[in-house]
Amino acid sequence: MEESRTNLAWGALLDLPGAGAKHERLTRALRAAVRSGRLPEGSALPPSRTLAADLGCSRWVVTQAYAQLVAEGYLDARVGSATRVRWTPDTVPEPSEADRPPTPRTRFDLTPGLPDLRAFPRARWGEAVRDQVRRVPFSDLGFPPPGGHPELRRVLADHLRRSRGVAVDTDGIVVSTGVTDGAARLFRALRAEGITRVAVEDPGWTRLHHVAREAGLTVVPVPVDEHGLRVAELDRDPAVRAVLTTPAHQFPTGVPLTAERRAALVEWARRIDGVVLEDDYDAEFRYDHRPLGALQGMCPQRVVLLGSVSKTLSPALGIGWVVAPPRWHGVLRASGTVRSGPPVLDQLAFARLVRTGGYDRHLRSVRQRYRARRAALLDALRTRLPACRVTGSAAGLHLVAHLGDGVDAAGVVTAAAARGLRLVDLGTYRVDRREPADCLVLGYGNLADGAVDAAVVVLAASVADQSAHDSGSPR
Repeated sequence: MEESRTNLAWGALLDLPGAGAKHERLTRALRAAVRSGRLPEGSALPPSRTLAADLGCSRWVVTQAYAQLVAEGYLDARVGSATRVRWTPDTVPEPSEADRPPTPRTRFDLTPGLPDLRAFPRARWGEAVRDQVRRVPFSDLGFPPPGGHPELRRVLADHLRRSRGVAVDTDGIVVSTGVTDGAARLFRALRAEGITRVAVEDPGWTRLHHVAREAGLTVVPVPVDEHGLRVAELDRDPAVRAVLTTPAHQFPTGVPLTAERRAALVEWARRIDGVVLEDDYDAEFRYDHRPLGALQGMCPQRVVLLGSVSKTLSPALGIGWVVAPPRWHGVLRASGTVRSGPPVLDQLAFARLVRTGGYDRHLRSVRQRYRARRAALLDALRTRLPACRVTGSAAGLHLVAHLGDGVDAAGVVTAAAARGLRLVDLGTYRVDRREPADCLVLGYGNLADGAVDAAVVVLAASVADQSAHDSGSPR
């Protein structure tokens, strides 16, 4: 059977620097290659005649070097076999499975960010995809058109006018792969126009803060209170001409931007020739009040609306949109690539789902599901954690749990993780994370209905652990 040559050391690069005889320099180079691991244990070295020809030296130089390294224990030479490396660097042995501390299995996940993936309308989506595969003309099977397929843009324009009060026509929509993609395009466009500083809500969705910085913008945090973004504080930095906000349901505090501050924000944008980036976060899910119309409808010349199906259907679809004033249309389409948008068949399938009413029926169904789950979570918190105060629960797929003074939310997150419960504290979403927080952001979108009370039981035990730890700590 022919010997495998996959581990031959033919390709090892040998540098022969320094002074001294050539066989001494070759010995040093080979020794260094073995010690560094470039020639691992078991590697076969080239025959002396071959290596001598490659190095342009006599065969005696190679045999002397090999013999020296054999004597030192680095190489093993046997008659009728290749000269092989027999030495391996000292390494710290990998711990065995028995030595490794067990990793807690995640039993419950209360982190925000996902809808109920169990509720994805598989049958309706499959039917929409099959229908488009049968009907799509061959001309639509190429690369996605810049800005999105005209049919999806037309259907989206009609849907957003009807459901969100958006002032838009087909040309005013650019299809993206999600809010992050749309925001990245906008940030690059702002930078190209000379806008270098963007205000963001603090706390807020930090992923978009990173995207702004990647586009070359400076992020300027503006506080949020019980009325939403503190619009008056935008004037503290005259260089700020853009602001990113979630007026329908502020993330993560859950408060809506009040009517007075909506008007003030529009007035600010008009006065300074600025732009408002409206992330339409969780706008579809309101339980205690009627849905608020999009801010974009108040001032379509100054407000850019960002939306997606990540919370209504699934982030796996990668379908989003940007509603922008006419002056931004060209740059937003140009900032994408022919491969950067959602696949054409998915765009057309979603357009069919919206056009035939399947999307509205799905939203009505999951609203009822989330309303019931929210009620179950609130009941469990009242029973298991009576000292906990809840805010931001009137809409969306998460709420804020105030644990009370003296309870370190970050410590609760750690204690819960050891019990298999995933949590996130409010401080995670602050621009300056050094300030301690006593709040948790509890996402219930993708939590199974039957797991609500069990998850809160684990949460209550984790809070008790942290409270006991804090009370026993020296002050």
